[in-house]
Amino acid sequence: MTECLPDALNALAALVAAYLLGAIPFGLLIGKARGVDVRTVGSRNIGATNVFRCVGARWGILAFACDMLKGFGGVWCAALPLLWGAAVGADGGLLLRVLCGTAAMLGHIFPVWLGFRGGKGVSTALGLLLGVAPLAAGVGLGAWVLSFLASRYVSLASCLAAVVVGAMVWTPLYATHPLWFAILITILAALAILKHRANLARLAKGTENRFAFTAAQRAARDAKREGTP
Repeated sequence: MTECLPDALNALAALVAAYLLGAIPFGLLIGKARGVDVRTVGSRNIGATNVFRCVGARWGILAFACDMLKGFGGVWCAALPLLWGAAVGADGGLLLRVLCGTAAMLGHIFPVWLGFRGGKGVSTALGLLLGVAPLAAGVGLGAWVLSFLASRYVSLASCLAAVVVGAMVWTPLYATHPLWFAILITILAALAILKHRANLARLAKGTENRFAFTAAQRAARDAKREGTP
C-alpha cells in the first residue's frame, strides 16, 4: 500500500491543507456576521444545529452546507500532489482521499484557531462520505432524516446515522474496497458517536432537548428546561 502513496511531503502538504480547510469555523463566522457568538448561547457549539437554533434557520442551513463542503473539499485536497507532478496509484489515491477527508473532519472538531474546541463533525463527515462513499452517505443521510423526524433529537439521529454508515461499509456493497477502508470509516463513525457522549447521557436521563419546529414546541421545550408544568 505504501508504494502507491505519493511522495511523503506531497501527501503531508495535502493533509495540512485539508485540515486547515476543515478548521475554518463557518458556524462561528456566520453567527458573528449576524451579531451572535454561538459559543455563548444555546449548546455553545459552533456547529450548524446551534446556528440554526440561535441565529436562524437559513443561517443554520448555510452553516450546514459550508461544513459539509469542508469535508468534500478536504477529500479533493488529495488531488494537490497531482498538480505538483507526484505519482498516485489507485489504492494510494483512495487512501489519501480518505485521509484528507479525515483531516478536514478533525479540523472541524479540533480547530487550531479555537483552542481545538470545535463542532461534532457530522456535517463534515457527510461531505467526506460524499467524496469517497456516496452510497453510504445517502443511506446514512436517509437514516438521519427518518430518525430525526420520528424523534426530533438531532443527537440521536446523528448517532444512528453513524451506526448505519459504520455497518454499511462492512456489507457486500463495499466488498471491492480494501479492508482498511472499512476500518477507517468505522473509526470515524465511532468518533462521531463519541463526540455525542454528553448528548447520549442526557438522552438516557430524559433531559436532552428535542428540536422545536413550532412556537408551541419551543414553549414546551423551554417549560421543561425551566422545570415548570
